[in-house]
Amino acid sequence: MNGKILLTGANGFVGRAVLDRLVQIGHPVKAAVRSSGAELGSQVKRIVISGLDANTDWSLALEDIVAVIHSAARVHVMNDQTPDPLAEFRKVNVDGTLHLARQAALAGVKRFIFISSIKVNGEGTRPGLPYTAFDAPDPQDPYGVSKMEAEEGLRRIAQDTGMELVIIRPVLVYGPGVKANFRSMMSWVNRGIPLPLGAIHNKRSLVSLDNLVDLIVTCIDHPRAANQTFLVSDGEDLSTSEMLRKMAAALGRPARLLPVPATVLEGAAGLLGKRGVAQRLCGSLQVDIGHTRETLGWSPPVSVDQGFRAAASAYLNE
Repeated sequence: MNGKILLTGANGFVGRAVLDRLVQIGHPVKAAVRSSGAELGSQVKRIVISGLDANTDWSLALEDIVAVIHSAARVHVMNDQTPDPLAEFRKVNVDGTLHLARQAALAGVKRFIFISSIKVNGEGTRPGLPYTAFDAPDPQDPYGVSKMEAEEGLRRIAQDTGMELVIIRPVLVYGPGVKANFRSMMSWVNRGIPLPLGAIHNKRSLVSLDNLVDLIVTCIDHPRAANQTFLVSDGEDLSTSEMLRKMAAALGRPARLLPVPATVLEGAAGLLGKRGVAQRLCGSLQVDIGHTRETLGWSPPVSVDQGFRAAASAYLNE
């Protein structure tokens, strides 16, 4: 697709990796960030925005833009202390996103790529029944609800204006610079802390940052991506026990895993008010990326082992 791309959230975990890939392949890009001090490189035109809401003026940012990659969002946070979390998520993830999309359509943008979340599908799957792109949405928390509502609004805008829409729902993303739970687990493994997770036989889909970026870039101009929803993963599902063993191997450390039954862990977590933590460690969440593969002729270019090595290398070098 000839012409410039507007990338929002360009200094975020995913956005920065997308920006680096676009620069690497020589694609002209404008990077929307909230800080004028963000280091983006001399090849990138920086667009500083005050925030992402229903009042943001995108007119200058959208000049000469043919595609928008919208990765900026109010992200999921643990133990959100705001009085009305859903209202706060809606301000950014729904109102801000739809306001940008309307302005993009008016500016003649051809394609809008929205980085959504697997939380639109739900929080977990039963064995052998992975989520698909065609399942009815079933979000369970305010973040997931806001992403679902943004998707619904974007589809209406696309239908009304003719602007092409691509929705990508990643599972847990890991890679160099990863934070939150994945980084915490790397820290535990690297410090040699024994973990009671050696007998967990769930299945979780993950996606390496490299694989997610590759799919996003593929969707910029792939003719069959228009008006599609894609799930994305590494294509290899792991139990929590397997994940920690691969993590240990990538870090060059022994995996100190104690074989505590999942039922015992879930019971203890319930007593401590940590059922959500137990769900993430012991429950399953699998996705079927068959639609993504078949529609785009796409396969994850990076294996799970390669992805873990990249994340571990960056962690050890910090």
